[in-house]
Amino acid sequence: MTSKLTRILTGAVALTAAHSVAAADLGYAPPRAAYAPPVQPMSIVSEVRIGGSVQDPGSAERNTQNINGEILFAKPLVSLDPFWQAFVPRPTAGGSYNFGGKTSYGYLGGTWTVEVFPETLRNTVFLEGFFGVGFHDGATGIKAITPPGFNALGCNPLFREAAALGFRLTEHWSIMATVEHMSNAGLCANNRGLTNFGGKLGYTF
Repeated sequence: MTSKLTRILTGAVALTAAHSVAAADLGYAPPRAAYAPPVQPMSIVSEVRIGGSVQDPGSAERNTQNINGEILFAKPLVSLDPFWQAFVPRPTAGGSYNFGGKTSYGYLGGTWTVEVFPETLRNTVFLEGFFGVGFHDGATGIKAITPPGFNALGCNPLFREAAALGFRLTEHWSIMATVEHMSNAGLCANNRGLTNFGGKLGYTF
């Protein structure tokens, strides 16, 4: 019985070897597994930006400059329908430091980006809007005790709204002209607010 099993295994090995030699002679190679590119992990951060602005030119805090940094995170998936998903903003966090010792602030909110003439300009021009809340180190309380050279902001935090007109230089780089406003919407005793004008440079991942 053992001898018979040995002959069967020997014959199977010889047949396999002969088939491999014949395939090589005919230039035939067994099919390879289909190539699957490595899956790149989705980045949590969508874009980072840096820029500057002039502090409210028509106010007591005029003639001072700010440096601004901003992080825009990837859109959360809210709907599988592209139409409704387009209304989802990118979560945004940023801050602005005033070099003149006036009001500096940080903010959280959402940024909506709309491409202008996407077919003809190949997504080179875009408009943006931001809405959220800003936390500042400026003057609050009643106007009578607001320090000289500061805007009377009334309370903390404030609402923050911003808009931008942008131009895409490359797939990754873009520049923007910006305007932003912070105020308390009349919910506090004083509502002078801040309106700043500036520009930013952005890098999209």
